[in-house]
Amino acid sequence: MLQIRRDLVDAIWAHARRDHPDEACGVVAGPEPAGPPERHIPMDNAERSPTFYRFDSMEQLKVWREMDANDEVPAVIYHSHTATEAYPSRTDVSFASEPDAHYVLVSTRVPENTEFRSFRIVDGEITEEPVEIVESYMFTHTGADDVPDRAAERD
Repeated sequence: MLQIRRDLVDAIWAHARRDHPDEACGVVAGPEPAGPPERHIPMDNAERSPTFYRFDSMEQLKVWREMDANDEVPAVIYHSHTATEAYPSRTDVSFASEPDAHYVLVSTRVPENTEFRSFRIVDGEITEEPVEIVESYMFTHTGADDVPDRAAERD
């Protein structure tokens, strides 16, 4: 499951809408080894195309070096589809080289629709995963069983 903050989802959407009709692309970095997505990094689509995206190789090298220096990993790799549903194409699958990353696709084909989907892509196999959008990562892993019982505290 991808758990991601609302401000990061909003930033991805803003980037996708800004670059439309071309596909937008970028990364959300997270702490090593596989921490939550934290830092939005919009990147340029070197293809400037409505049907294909590719990170600029020099920009990608710079971003990956920066993540290494900050002990971060690409927690989310995202791009938009401008005329089709948010589902990985054969080309998307062939370019998926980060087995621990969440591959997020958004579709800008219908402006008022907010199609935001996440996939794991490993060895050419696509697995869709649920997305939970949260306001904050604080307390996202605590449930009712983690809350102290007030009656027990008084005893």
